Formats: sequence, C-alpha cells, structure tokens
Amino acid sequence: MSFFTHLECSATGQRYDRSQPHNLSEAGKPLLARYDLDAAKPALDRDAIWARGGGFWKWRELLPVDRDEDVVALGEVDTPLIDVPATMARSGGTGRLIVKDEGRLPTGSFKARGLALAVAMAKSFGITRMAMPTNGNAGAALSAYASRAGMESWCFAPADTPEVNLREIALHGGHVYRVNGYIHECGALVAAGKAAMGWFDVSTLKEPYRIEGKKTMGLELAAQLGWRLPDAIFYPTGGGTGLIGMWKAFDEMERLGWIGPERPKMFAVQAEGCAPIVKAYEAGEEHAEEWKNAQTAAMGIRVPKAIGDFLILRAVRESGGAALAVSESAIEAARVTCGREDGLLLCPEGAATLAAYQKALTDGLIDRDAEAVLYNCGSGLKYAMPDAAKTLDKDAAIDWSSL
Repeated sequence: MSFFTHLECSATGQRYDRSQPHNLSEAGKPLLARYDLDAAKPALDRDAIWARGGGFWKWRELLPVDRDEDVVALGEVDTPLIDVPATMARSGGTGRLIVKDEGRLPTGSFKARGLALAVAMAKSFGITRMAMPTNGNAGAALSAYASRAGMESWCFAPADTPEVNLREIALHGGHVYRVNGYIHECGALVAAGKAAMGWFDVSTLKEPYRIEGKKTMGLELAAQLGWRLPDAIFYPTGGGTGLIGMWKAFDEMERLGWIGPERPKMFAVQAEGCAPIVKAYEAGEEHAEEWKNAQTAAMGIRVPKAIGDFLILRAVRESGGAALAVSESAIEAARVTCGREDGLLLCPEGAATLAAYQKALTDGLIDRDAEAVLYNCGSGLKYAMPDAAKTLDKDAAIDWSSL
C-alpha cells in the first residue's frame, strides 16, 4: 500500500486532492506529494524494502502509485556506485569519490525514474496522451514508458538536440519535433497545444510525480551506503528535479527514523554558458532570471529558466553547499580523465559534476578527504566522442615500435 495522502503547493502549503490529475498549483508553483509518515514509520522496515527487487519500484509505500496494474516497468535496476580512485587522486582528493551511474536505467538515463512515475500516475487517471519539452533523454524515457502503457506521447526538442535522442524517441513510438528554440520555448508550445491536442503536460515540475521518481535516487543512495549519506553530492542541474527530490527524500527518511539529521552538502552544477541558478545563488536571490543565449554541449543542463528555482536554491543553501558553474573545457577534460583513469565513460552532464568536484576542492568548499558522490545522469554512449582512431595498412610493412 502507498501512504500517499495529498498534494501541497511548494510555495503556499495549500492542499490539493490526490484523486485527480494536477499541473501547477493556483500560485503557479510545483506541487509536492505528501505522505502519512507517522503511520508509515511503524509499518515499514527499511531493510526489508531494500531487499526487494524491481529497482526504484521497490519503494512503493513511499511512492504515489496505489494499484499494481498501474505500474509501468521496463526492467529497472538499482544503479551502481562506482568508485573512481585514480580520478580522485588526479583531482587532488584523498577521501572517496563515487559515481552513481544512472546510465544503467531503461533508456540509458535517470529520466526513467521520473517519467515512469509520471506515466504510471497518468495511467491511473485514465490519461491517454502526454506531451513535454525535452533536451533528449527525458523525451526518450517518456516515449518508452508511454508506449509500454499504451499511451501516445509528443516531444518537442531544440533543433540541436543530439540526433540519437531524437531517433530514440521516434523508435519508441513518440511523435518528436525539432524546434528552433530552447527547452523553455518548447515548453510554451506544449502549453499552447494542450487544448487543441488534449494532451497532459508532463514538463519538468509542472506535474507532481516526476519528482517522486527522482527522489528514489536519494532513498537508493542512503541504502547503498548503509543508511547514511555522503559528505557531498554533486548534481547536474537543469530543471533540478532530482536535487529537489533527493532533498525531499532525506527529510522523509529522517522522519521515518531511517537516517539521522546529517545532510550532505548539495552542489548544483551548471555550465558557464547556462548558469541561471549559479547567478541567483551568488547574488543571494530566491529566484533565477532567464539566461539569455544559453550555450553548452551538456544539453541536459541547458535550461535557461527553471520553474523550481527557489526549491533548488533552498536545498543548496540549507545544506551548506553551493551552485557552481564549470567551463566547457573543464567538462571535456573531466570526461577524458574519468574514461582514461578509471574506465568509466561519463556523459557531458556527469563530467560537469566531476569538474565541479575539482573546483570545490580547489576553492576549499569541501575537504580533500571528503566522501563525495557524483551523479552521472546518463550513458556516455549517447554522446559524440572524439575520434582518436588511427589508420593501419594491413598490406604494408608495420613498424610495431611506432604504435
């Protein structure tokens, strides 16, 4: 059974009925799912839940899906924690550096967590059409889970979205369109077409359940570390759903008695070419202004305007962390370092978290012996890689010593 009771406006606290679909609150802010944790506390055994299979679906009591028939599954797993000691040493750290590799999930990214929950809840409400803006991986997850559930999906992507993502969406049965604009402009198209097309808008934080899927990253991490949390978490931040979700998960786990009050420093990582959260953090602001002319190869964090900006900034500040921007050259150097030193291929967004870890060490934002977790949000295989292959003529004499 689920202990889900109601939805609550993240800004005003106003309650909303859980029995019908919702987008934003009346205040235009994200809605958060709330649970009867007092009732759940004596009923739930954290270790028994952790011993289950099914990946993030194992946390059903702390997720909003009531009926088994509404669960939409594609072989979810608990994503591994992979130590990268050589990369840490090269970066100047002396503690423990861990990558949580979300690329092992269905459709190759952490977007599977949020979209699986969004689709499952839409299914429970009888929704048959869904639409969203995407920089690539979210659209792939939506199209896969929607098709699995027998629904239709529409995805609107910036024209320079990686081609592999666009083709993946289409192959999963989604209707996909290239748009001459940024992701928030694609989002405006979703809103504009809602009445005519009859679809439900599953844009980031514009529906309440993607965040519930993403919070499972925090539940899973705590369990994998023996029901404790690391010193620091570096999270690639576009819309910020995962950072907000993990912060929510930590609070829920403490109230259940699963962990103590200690919290990791939360680092929201952005690219220098699109850093609205960093700018707002450094200015002491609660909301972030739209970032003009956003540019970065890390498409997943190219989000000029995040509707949950105040929730991201709140979590960062409450944790004692920071919002950090890293350069394109630092992102690529980090990707190369982790691949060559530890054999782990990071996506550009994941590489940004490594670059931010290195910056945090240099700037004294974390101790050198800190235990830090980097979120590699998707498979590095989905992104272009430098061509370093050389040519060898099998019919010519080969100077082996020159190889």
